[in-house]
Amino acid sequence: MKKTSDNLLLIFTRNPELGKCKTRLASTVGNEVALDIYKFLLEHTVAIIKDLNFDKYVYYSEEVWEDDVWDSKIFTKKLQQGIDLGARMASAFEQGFSSGYKKICIIGSDMFDLSQEDLENAFAELDTHDFVIGPAEDGGYYLLGMKTLEPKLFQDKAWGTGNVLKHTLLDLQERSFNTLDTRNDVDLYEDIQNIDAFQPFLKNLKK
Repeated sequence: MKKTSDNLLLIFTRNPELGKCKTRLASTVGNEVALDIYKFLLEHTVAIIKDLNFDKYVYYSEEVWEDDVWDSKIFTKKLQQGIDLGARMASAFEQGFSSGYKKICIIGSDMFDLSQEDLENAFAELDTHDFVIGPAEDGGYYLLGMKTLEPKLFQDKAWGTGNVLKHTLLDLQERSFNTLDTRNDVDLYEDIQNIDAFQPFLKNLKK
């Protein structure tokens, strides 16, 4: 797809397949409900980003799907490359900067607690800072943005643990960065049990 902006949003997504997504949530709600919730989260993510004035690359975990929730007229589709999450994110940023983008942010595809305004704010922060990060309540981050590639942000991290944010901020302590509001991502039943939007998925679990 032709480059139309200096801003690029990277979206990392898992292929929505039974038993392969939201596994920690599935341990409580079961694989089928977890898959339904994940598909709901994908649709939510599409809804909040499809009208943003940035170019958008979707990076699939397993294989590129042509006919799915990610409209090929809006999203450029690519495959994640690398031995771990850090290497895959670094590769995606590197491709973006090599293609001439000036500001790049990355998000996952399963954040219910995320808005179009959050993403617009992230790119605005890069007008006055070199990096921007969105802290997640579980000790990770839901967004990372930068104007130049900083490889060490993707190295020597215990991905999926509660230390990722802390170690990433240590890497940035002598750099110009700002943080967004803290948001809650969806990994566990406790993350969604009291949110109205998820009750249709959970109603058969509650006796």
